[in-house]
Amino acid sequence: MSEENITRFHLDGKEIILIGTAHVSKQSAEQVKEVIEAEQPDSVCVELDQQRFKSIKDDNKWKNTDIFKVIKEKKATMLLMNMMISSFQNRMAKQFGINPGQEMLQGIESAEENDANLVLADRNIQVTFSRIWRNLGFTGKFKLLMSIVYSIFNNEEISEEELERMKSQDMLDSVLQEFSQSFPRLKEPLIDERDQYLAQKIKEAPGDKVVAILGAAHVPGVTNEIYREHDLKQLSKVPPKSKKPKIIAWAIPLLILSVIVYTFFNNPSAGMYQAISWILWNGSLSAIGTAVAFGHPLAILTAFLVAPISSLNPLLAAGWFAGFVQAFVRKPSVSDFEKLSEDVHTIKGFWNNKVTRILLIVVMANIGSSLGTFIGGADVIRVFLENF
Repeated sequence: MSEENITRFHLDGKEIILIGTAHVSKQSAEQVKEVIEAEQPDSVCVELDQQRFKSIKDDNKWKNTDIFKVIKEKKATMLLMNMMISSFQNRMAKQFGINPGQEMLQGIESAEENDANLVLADRNIQVTFSRIWRNLGFTGKFKLLMSIVYSIFNNEEISEEELERMKSQDMLDSVLQEFSQSFPRLKEPLIDERDQYLAQKIKEAPGDKVVAILGAAHVPGVTNEIYREHDLKQLSKVPPKSKKPKIIAWAIPLLILSVIVYTFFNNPSAGMYQAISWILWNGSLSAIGTAVAFGHPLAILTAFLVAPISSLNPLLAAGWFAGFVQAFVRKPSVSDFEKLSEDVHTIKGFWNNKVTRILLIVVMANIGSSLGTFIGGADVIRVFLENF
């Protein structure tokens, strides 16, 4: 049995075997099967949380999506990003003729076949995303999204040799590698905290012999952190939301509305101009965003009508209404959900599939409305300063 990518050590009478893998490597999956069959461990730990475990086991995960529920729960942007990240992994996996996450599936199957305990050792992915998101400012968030999109739609093929060299990363880490170099704070929630969480879960796994399947980026960190005690509850806490964005979100529309009302009472013609400017900038840019996402004419009209109002209320968003209308008049069929895993591989597929088109409409309409708020708001302030 090859010992390449395998780390062995003993801790408190327990033998622990770490397998460093590439998440889209056929060789990694074969090695996982070989090691578990040879070692006959009491427990097998996999770098998955409950959510990703269900996702990787469920071939029909996209078919079960309730698109109306997604929009209502304000999860359209998160779902869109999850699809983009999945498409990056699927594209590489397809290139090498294997299933994405095959080494994790192999670990799950081998644990069952050898009567070993299966331990889902990774932190909840939503907690990780939340801790990353709260660590970034507006500019950082924008760069993060652009970095992910660029990595996903980059069509450059990767050789199997290059893929094996990528074993120092897992799927999420590889997408965010360059970004984390530019923003070192990203490394803590994405790598360091997960190293601590994984180490504690592996250490607590039942039995005297434990095999853990990890993206190789985590092996050095886990090897160091496993000798320390870590508080899983503390590592699983979602940081509280900053009050500043909420204050700003309410302050801007209140300021704009107050300025328009004040101007209208003192100079009705100027006040009327401000109101029209606000409506046209908000409505037009939100409608343009919806049109760019190939929205139905009714969805475009909805974005235009709702944006000037929703921009004055942080609890509302034009994209939600435009998305609901699009979902109602162009309801996705079963085949749209079935084709999602293929369609998310390309920009064209994203725009053509009815499911992702709805998500794009929600996002693009909201982006247009946000731009309209800044431009329209600036014009309102300009007119106010010119008249008083």
